[in-house]
Amino acid sequence: MGDDGEVANALGIHPSHRPGWRGQSQARLVVWTVRVECGMSRGDVVTGCVTQTGEQGANIGRLAVLLSRLPQEVPAVSLNRMCGSSQQAVHFAAQAIAAGDLDFAIAGGVESMTRSPMFSDIGGGFHTLNPALFQRYELVHQGESAERIAKKYGLCREELDEWGYLSHRRAARAIQEGRFRSQILPLEGVDGEGRPFLLDRDEGVRFDVDYERMLALKPVFREDGVVTAGNSSQVSDGAAALLLGDREKALALGLRPRARFLARVVVAGDPTLQLLEVIPATKKALEKAGLSLRDLDVIEINEAFASVVLAFLREFGPQGSGARRPPRPGRFPQGGGGEPYRHL
Repeated sequence: MGDDGEVANALGIHPSHRPGWRGQSQARLVVWTVRVECGMSRGDVVTGCVTQTGEQGANIGRLAVLLSRLPQEVPAVSLNRMCGSSQQAVHFAAQAIAAGDLDFAIAGGVESMTRSPMFSDIGGGFHTLNPALFQRYELVHQGESAERIAKKYGLCREELDEWGYLSHRRAARAIQEGRFRSQILPLEGVDGEGRPFLLDRDEGVRFDVDYERMLALKPVFREDGVVTAGNSSQVSDGAAALLLGDREKALALGLRPRARFLARVVVAGDPTLQLLEVIPATKKALEKAGLSLRDLDVIEINEAFASVVLAFLREFGPQGSGARRPPRPGRFPQGGGGEPYRHL
């Protein structure tokens, strides 16, 4: 971990590589490491987690604190804002500090999608929800939403696959160049056959990605669709945390501030196009901060599906309508769900 108070597990995709790594344990490690590196002994721990059931239930943020060596007096809370949960955890922590309620807080997220499968918190699917919802709205899963976004913006299969290929290439190059090394906390364990195993890089990134093989993949959500495993994020496990604090208090402790908040926003819209809210959210945040995308050095879009990023670029123009540097390394090879909010 670097000296900026940010740390994450590598994102894993193979359950046999980590038979004993519960989400609570992954969260415990990153929470404790942030505390050790940055000297926090009091404050609050805010944790984003979508599927809060089973191992991830009972306030997983608080369980992570109790499993760590943090004092038992350190409180914690868990929240769910779906794929924006860990980002919302960061927002809530920053707001508490800005209000003067806290001097420091640890914020982040955890999701073990192999041990706590998607939809297990609602009995396995939408069929358990209140029937009145379906009388008012057509509820669809994200894969169908990604297909509708592609249709809305006229995105073809080749465009999505090209972005997926580029995303894997960028992520692989970033790992090879060691860009994430200071952020990742390696995890030791044993694989399914009992052999020692060290997870120190994201498993979902394909270093030997083959564009021709990507073109041959079958659509996942529609027979005539364009969304495939190659241009989508995969199921992953991981956790991340970072330290937020009052600037003056941080400087007094010898900590180096890495960034400051200019604006925080939340938006909502059509549930059938749920993944498109990044567009109005970006516009609202920029307006609130008095900035344009041309003022930014680096932009990052959560790559749940390639169609989401390409829709964003259709709205704002290539590379965010002129951001001074290219977008950060590809995200969806690193994992789905969006909960371990690593690269802030």
